[in-house]
Amino acid sequence: MEAQAVEWLDAFGVYPDPVERAWGLATHSADFSCRIIPDGSVDALLLFTEWNYWANAVDDWQDSGSDEVGTGAVVEHGVRLLRTIEDSGASVLPDGPMTRALLDLVRRTHALLTPYELRRFVEGTRDWLLGAAWRAAQAEAGTMPRLNDFVAMGPLANGTRFSLTWSDVARGDRLPADVLCSRALTALTDAAGFVVSADNDLFSYDKDDHLEPREVNLVNVLAHQENCSPAEAVPLAVALRDRVMVLFLTLRTRLEAGADAQLRRHLAALGHYVAGSITWQSRAPRYASPRNRHELPLAQARFAIRFADVPGCADVPGSADVPGSADLPRFAGTEPPDVPALASWWQHVHVRD
Repeated sequence: MEAQAVEWLDAFGVYPDPVERAWGLATHSADFSCRIIPDGSVDALLLFTEWNYWANAVDDWQDSGSDEVGTGAVVEHGVRLLRTIEDSGASVLPDGPMTRALLDLVRRTHALLTPYELRRFVEGTRDWLLGAAWRAAQAEAGTMPRLNDFVAMGPLANGTRFSLTWSDVARGDRLPADVLCSRALTALTDAAGFVVSADNDLFSYDKDDHLEPREVNLVNVLAHQENCSPAEAVPLAVALRDRVMVLFLTLRTRLEAGADAQLRRHLAALGHYVAGSITWQSRAPRYASPRNRHELPLAQARFAIRFADVPGCADVPGSADVPGSADLPRFAGTEPPDVPALASWWQHVHVRD
């Protein structure tokens, strides 16, 4: 899958020089794609993989810290990108390798997806671009958002529905709209998106820790709100992430009861999305050997990961020695947190809708 995707990237000249190509391939987008969608149509998975390499090139441009990449530029590009996905003949993007590669992706996507699947993909792309624009606006203003605002809007940039649409497409599953858009499944999807977004903020922290003002991510938001250092905010971020992870597992178990085979596969796919993202990020040189520390990515760079059966730092011997642990009681636990944008998901654990 990776070999075919790289051949496609090179054919369109997506990367302008060998250094940019090395860092583009260091995203390991094929590994991400195959881990979150471990089975299904090869054609669909290859197209999704190529979308991910292309989207990561856009993401790197958005996160470059260049003076040319302000909120206005991100919004302008995002609107033109969305219109191009909906209508490739609109001709609203300047010609160039990235645009020509995009037009190829759009043409093949329209040919493969049903109208409803295409609408889901467009909405998932809109989530990604809106979240990126919101983060860019915060950075440009030099402000660090409050925690509730961040958890409500920041994870949009993760593109959860952008990815999950392809998971259903690859398996050939087409959930009825009233099931896919039910409040409980929407909350479960948002919870999975928050967990993956929080994990990404942790894995990618070193990649952006040179930026001033600080990158808008979960660790820095908590550090700002709690008036502590980023190191002291890490266990708080992990505790909040784990709290939502427990909710995700509990709510998914509830939805599995009485679910048909197609819904069960969709619920399992949400688990692949969370677990696959962890393994991918732990091995991707993009994160394990970040560009602000290395001229070129290190192919064998890895993060050491420790898995646990209980939420991190919650009632764990020795957790009192962890920086920031004095604030853990407010973030650790399994009940709804004092964060309205997250707490609303807990109502679906017992209420059937």
